[in-house]
Amino acid sequence: MKIAVSCNGKQIWAHFGHCENFMIYDAENGSIVNEQSVPNPGHRPGFLPNFLADMGVEVIISGGMGGGAVDIFNERGVEVVLGAQGDAKSAVEAYLRGELESTGSICHEHEHADECH
Repeated sequence: MKIAVSCNGKQIWAHFGHCENFMIYDAENGSIVNEQSVPNPGHRPGFLPNFLADMGVEVIISGGMGGGAVDIFNERGVEVVLGAQGDAKSAVEAYLRGELESTGSICHEHEHADECH
């Protein structure tokens, strides 16, 4: 299973499209077996969800995300987990244990991205 987390460094970022990088974790049998950082290739409507889905990502974890991105992820069969905070690896480990639940933190206006929680 491939899990992506929107980050600045290794910390979860509040707004998916404006993150610095994505931490990508490969998990097998409930454990992380590999991790890598992928720079954000740029925020354009509809691009990032397809970019990550094309990489084989099955789960995206973020602090918040716009409704359009959520819709594209849903269409591509990628599970969206929103409202996460803190260390990316810890969040993925919590997800793998079944302890990370989405709060449904949808960002409605991009000009207020710094206010998404």
